[in-house]
Amino acid sequence: MDIEVLKRRIYSLVGRGRVKYVDDSGPVQALQVLMDGLETPDSLRVAEFGFASNPPIDSDAIALHIAGDRSAGVVLGTNHQPSRPTGLAAGETMLYSQDGKQVYLTASGGIVVEAKGQPVTVNDATTVVINAATKVRMVTPRLECTGDIIDNCDTNTRTMSGMRAVANGHTHKIVNVQTGGSTIESNAPDQTE
Repeated sequence: MDIEVLKRRIYSLVGRGRVKYVDDSGPVQALQVLMDGLETPDSLRVAEFGFASNPPIDSDAIALHIAGDRSAGVVLGTNHQPSRPTGLAAGETMLYSQDGKQVYLTASGGIVVEAKGQPVTVNDATTVVINAATKVRMVTPRLECTGDIIDNCDTNTRTMSGMRAVANGHTHKIVNVQTGGSTIESNAPDQTE
């Protein structure tokens, strides 16, 4: 092989460019990356298992070209400069989107989820368990539950709806009824649950 051809192939092994097109419909993401301001070869994007993203147009891209052939590119990494969070401490990790939503694994402040005014949904869970050592606090103007609520669930079998039915239907015996302006206290309710 001619030394000049070999040199061009070596120079073409790794390239840097800007994402110009993304097709996220198949089993492997297909991209076109503008390389050196002149060419937009088709490439495949290989990401770590368990992580998926669709890089915005004009994201930075690093591509590896097999045997220096620009038509056989594999994008190894992408970065969108305007939306990349900065200032993370050593050891911190953040999952983020272009519009600012984040799941932030901080070094000292726990896990912070920033929803940017959008809903957070957990789907198709059989059970959701929160094991908190101190407390669970919800700061919200309204808390809604579509099912029954049971407090002290390991020892109590009556739901809040059941307790409300008892409270709404319970009676008190009043003994030693007096007339006129007397005030007396009633006994404890006849129904205790």
